[in-house]
Amino acid sequence: MCLAVPARILDIGPTSEANPLRMGRVDFGGVVKEVCLEYVPDAAAGDYVIVHVGFAISRLDEAEARRTLDLWSEISRVDPSRDGAEVD
Repeated sequence: MCLAVPARILDIGPTSEANPLRMGRVDFGGVVKEVCLEYVPDAAAGDYVIVHVGFAISRLDEAEARRTLDLWSEISRVDPSRDGAEVD
């Protein structure tokens, strides 16, 4: 199974001859990682993207990103060992 997660682009680093790939720092709801932005050349700081294995693969509007992140948050509060009861 594959998993792609929405993230907000914080900043985009410069490219150079030594590092020609377009890279940026993204925020996964508090977890910041560096990802490759080559597949989303029109993405800018503040945009939301879908990230899969370290690559931003598509842009996403903010409303959809927030809906998805809210669902992830809700899922993380459920403890499957307690028949769906919320974790305190």
